[in-house]
Amino acid sequence: MTQRVIFTIDGHLPSRANQRGHWRNWAKVWKAQRTLAGVSATLAFDNCAPKPPLIVTMTRISPRLLDDDNLAAAFKSVRDGIADALGIDDRDPRITWKCEQAKGKPSRCEIAIERET
Repeated sequence: MTQRVIFTIDGHLPSRANQRGHWRNWAKVWKAQRTLAGVSATLAFDNCAPKPPLIVTMTRISPRLLDDDNLAAAFKSVRDGIADALGIDDRDPRITWKCEQAKGKPSRCEIAIERET
């Protein structure tokens, strides 16, 4: 039996690599993204977080596409927030992280967490 959790985070997910401005302002944005991702994941788990091994597919939906290295950078805070909700380190080898993207409006991020069998 496959356990699958799907949820959406609303809002724009900009590339971290191309940002300009003071680092402190961006740190607030990234912290808010991490917190939102963690809270959203916790609510989606309904107090029963799936156990590893897991495949986490993060899909960025936005009017413009990013290249692959900027896509991975854009998901950094989201990935950290999901790992927080799972109670693991995001570099745990039992978790496979996938970054995908699609064109669309409004901007959002769709997350699917699936237990590997």
